[in-house]
Amino acid sequence: MSEHSIRHRLLDGEFSVGTFQLLDSTMVSEMIGIAGMDFVIYDQEHGPLTAETTLKLSTAAQNRDVAPIVRVRNNEEAEIQRALDIGAAGVQVPQIETRADAEAAVEAARFDPLGSRGLSKYVRAGDYVGSETYTDDRNEETLLVIQVEGERGVENIDEILDVDGIDVVFLGPYDLSQSLGIPGQVTDDRVEELMERVCERAADTETVVGAFADDAEIANKWIDAGVQYITLGVEVALFTEYLDDLVDDVDLPQLD
Repeated sequence: MSEHSIRHRLLDGEFSVGTFQLLDSTMVSEMIGIAGMDFVIYDQEHGPLTAETTLKLSTAAQNRDVAPIVRVRNNEEAEIQRALDIGAAGVQVPQIETRADAEAAVEAARFDPLGSRGLSKYVRAGDYVGSETYTDDRNEETLLVIQVEGERGVENIDEILDVDGIDVVFLGPYDLSQSLGIPGQVTDDRVEELMERVCERAADTETVVGAFADDAEIANKWIDAGVQYITLGVEVALFTEYLDDLVDDVDLPQLD
């Protein structure tokens, strides 16, 4: 067991900051680490990344002491198993709406006796040869994040939180806004009320909460509400917005 694993740091009450990455660039992964972030989420759900590209990105991140987390495309055993076999520190599973959804994610992400994850020790996660303690070590170190991002998931939050094996409940404000019929209005009171409800219920069960924030001001607000796993922006948006602001700040002469 690594005493510095992101799972244990979060369970010990520490706060962690990361971002989403969509670009297939090891340099971006390194820059995220140089900037001082704790984790990076490789987005296979909304981005073009594959298991093969994510493997090399994970290596670059780990070389900079950044925990690579994979957001898989869906809550399927094969998706979760492959993301973890390549050596990711954790997996983030979207669209969890019921207790059964949460149980399926745990089953796929944990080895026996905690779950039924398929076993091969000849993978990067097992240093290609495995060990006698490989499955126990993976169960101890792997971070399982489930995303609650719709009204139905919030309605079922108590039974979802009752499932053993979940480390972080992650709130997706954009999908929550869409489920309420106000897509993109992530600071609307109705969206924030749902998020606050989950934060309160998670506190009762001592479950770590994660959330996405577009900027530091929003991030600080959710930190005050008890969010520990803070995802700050998406690297493609941060880069594009920075360049846009940079261009706007240049005083170019106008031709007559």
